[in-house]
Amino acid sequence: MSGVGGPSGIGGGGGIQQILAMRQQILDRSQLLKDVHQASQSGAAPAPTEPQGGFGNALNSALQQVSSSQNRAEDLSAAYERGDVTDVAKVMLARQEAGVAFEATLQVRNRLLSAYQDIMRMGV
Repeated sequence: MSGVGGPSGIGGGGGIQQILAMRQQILDRSQLLKDVHQASQSGAAPAPTEPQGGFGNALNSALQQVSSSQNRAEDLSAAYERGDVTDVAKVMLARQEAGVAFEATLQVRNRLLSAYQDIMRMGV
């Protein structure tokens, strides 16, 4: 019964915190892109706010977190099928966390692809 006591007992609060942290990173990156876009339209050069490679490192870290979340959900599902885990809520929460993380990753990919296509259409 200790697994049902609170939010941290059902699937671990770390998963939800990771998803919220990834969401905040996505929102921060989106705001940064908006600022860069506005600065480029006004003719001012944007001031660098992060070291070179910061976005790539953040993206790599986010992808690793998504992969970890999916692996955890897969492991819990397999354990439930074997009868090792009896808390179906824990399994379902892990699967939902993995699904949300994947959807967020998919949205980031779509935005990056759209930005790349916009850049390729620009005249030099």
